Amino acid sequence: MVMVFYGNNGKSNPVSMESRVEHQTKNQITYDIHLPSDLGMLYKVRLGLQSLENSISQLSLHHFKIQNTSTLDTFSLTINKTLPLNGDRWIEFPIQWPLQEALSVVTYHLTVFSRNILSERNSVHMTACIYGTHGDTGDRSLLQSLQNVQHGEENESFLVIMNAVELGELDKIVLLISSKTDCKLHIKKLHVKEVAKEHPTYVFEVNEDFSVDANKLKIQREIPRSFIIRGGKQNNDIDNNLNKEGSQTRNVTEYTIKVYTGDKRGAGTDANVHIILYGNEDKSEVFHLSQSLEHQNPFERGKVDTFKIKAKKLGSLHSIEIGHDGKGFASGWFLEKVEITEAARNSLYCFNCNRSVDHSITLYMLFSFQQELVV
Repeated sequence: MVMVFYGNNGKSNPVSMESRVEHQTKNQITYDIHLPSDLGMLYKVRLGLQSLENSISQLSLHHFKIQNTSTLDTFSLTINKTLPLNGDRWIEFPIQWPLQEALSVVTYHLTVFSRNILSERNSVHMTACIYGTHGDTGDRSLLQSLQNVQHGEENESFLVIMNAVELGELDKIVLLISSKTDCKLHIKKLHVKEVAKEHPTYVFEVNEDFSVDANKLKIQREIPRSFIIRGGKQNNDIDNNLNKEGSQTRNVTEYTIKVYTGDKRGAGTDANVHIILYGNEDKSEVFHLSQSLEHQNPFERGKVDTFKIKAKKLGSLHSIEIGHDGKGFASGWFLEKVEITEAARNSLYCFNCNRSVDHSITLYMLFSFQQELVV
């Protein structure tokens, strides 16, 4: 069993209960957990199973009680549920402390519009984490229990039901995709809405082919919100809210990342490389650089690998964090430099390294310039 605790200053890492048993009777287990004090006031708990792959595991939950050992404030809740629930291995609930107003548990409908996911679903594992102003849902499986399946020759859609503590206004979805076999998946868009409310519907445009390699790390993609349908006709709503919400092209930009591996003995790496972009307006999610446009095996000695990512606009880039997980037979890596081109601003940013990267390193911009547009 795993728990994640949410406070008004952030959330904890997943806390495994396996080695935290303080006292156990026939029908009750007590855990002693020390959480980071910088979480602030706790408002939500997500609870689930350790393994997302094992379909045999089940967990029966009857009652939950948590006590702050400093203030002795206590919260208790009757659950009486058995996981998994309709393919979802997580449940979450709000914590209501004395004199504090608690959030509500709501049901979300997430509709996936795609081209060929249904034909590949027996080998594909796909999760979505929905983010809003009140936190996130954590990674929820999309292909375990589908509803309202529409399957055409070129277009298909299916519905996923999620129960979660209300997220507030939604702003992005992070997809994780892996497969037992090599395949290419096309995702068109995602719609999310609360079941109890006719509106709003949050629209996340994707329109991307995902080339999934069975031997590579999971593909991670951050999908910023494109627009909100608040009621009436969709087009009228977009026109009325364009200045407030922004259009897809104004919210999202494409970054082309060129990674130069040094031409030295042992310079290449087989490890999984990641990158985070930092701008003067925001920072990106963690992107895993696995799909090189030039080479099947990226980051080889003396090679240049190009990657394209879509992310929210970050402003002018000033630094990046780049590194790897140290896995693989040859994990050491000599990184020469990284060049990043932003499509929306037509700007090129250069980050020099010229050193070995053991795990991760922060590089600061060496120079940037606006490239001349050729029409």
